[in-house]
Amino acid sequence: MKLLRIPALALLATASACAAQAPPVRLAESSFADLVAALSEEGGYFDTDNLISNESSYLHVMGALDALGVRGGLYVGVGPDQNFSYIARIRPEVAVIMDVRRDNMLQQFLFKALFEESANRLDYLCLLYGRPCPEDLAAWTGLDLERLVEYVDARPALADDGGDVRERIARRVASFGVPLDAADRATIDRFHRAFIGAGLGLRFTSHGRAPRFFYPTHRDLLLAEDLEGTRASYLVNEDDFRFLKALQEADRVIPVVGDLAGEHALPEIGRMAVEGGLTVSALYASNVEFYLWGARSFERFAETVTNLPRNERSVIIRSHFGGGFGASHPMQVAGFYSTQLLQRTVDFASTWEQGGFRSYGDLVTRDAVQLRPVGR
Repeated sequence: MKLLRIPALALLATASACAAQAPPVRLAESSFADLVAALSEEGGYFDTDNLISNESSYLHVMGALDALGVRGGLYVGVGPDQNFSYIARIRPEVAVIMDVRRDNMLQQFLFKALFEESANRLDYLCLLYGRPCPEDLAAWTGLDLERLVEYVDARPALADDGGDVRERIARRVASFGVPLDAADRATIDRFHRAFIGAGLGLRFTSHGRAPRFFYPTHRDLLLAEDLEGTRASYLVNEDDFRFLKALQEADRVIPVVGDLAGEHALPEIGRMAVEGGLTVSALYASNVEFYLWGARSFERFAETVTNLPRNERSVIIRSHFGGGFGASHPMQVAGFYSTQLLQRTVDFASTWEQGGFRSYGDLVTRDAVQLRPVGR
């Protein structure tokens, strides 16, 4: 996933002034719609649909998250549904999913509606992909994810591209209380149609560029394994699904429009965490830092990160794309185009406070947590 926005100075000044004048955002006292509005800033553009991730390595950090004891607190991440796998593993009290593109916020409303409407994992997949549910839906609750995927793969979409399902989801989205105009509603429906039309073979695509054969399908991502060879996505077991469903129903997965280097969204998320007595347990930045570095806005991001509430177990999860399958990063795993990385936030902050990083390459190799036994 690749994100970038260089915001207009006037917009940043306005957001900063609003943040200074507004009272602290309080989770216990704010509605879902109020939280979305209070934390968001002006949106930006990037040339991808980003309906799903292109990070085939995204689960490689799971064992290290367990080993470091990364749990609870407030989770912050960028992008679409790969966040749910990290959230299910970390079990935060609150999760904020932010992205520079307003479209990502709209897609998160789609996911929220799906979770709230679904009885179990198969129901979720059937609603997402507009496939008919079996009459004995409850009997599928404890089955392996591979069986659920096979079920969805074997069935054609419902009539009218799942028209009844899409209307049902649209009604649920409307119940969230977030002001959406006709274009927003059409975008959510377009995203839903994309999942229904492509099925589990859906891939990440870039506008104006040919699709890359090595990008994973959604099927690949859901069935992906960690470095121990264990499937670890958010739909692997019913317990993780129930946790996510409960968090969504409690309005504690909050989609936000924001630039990681912006002057409003991420700082305001930090203030909300302090107000709620929470540490930021994990910040999933994907490969956004690469673009921030190129746009010369990384310094602003780094200053914000050093001020986020943290503890010794807090981490930054990032992705590195080396441009090929060769040894472009010391921790790259053979056969994977992307490399997933983990750094403790205290180490990031210490380096920054002592003079910072020499380059993007220095950033992605400095203090990287070992994800697998040496020599494996």
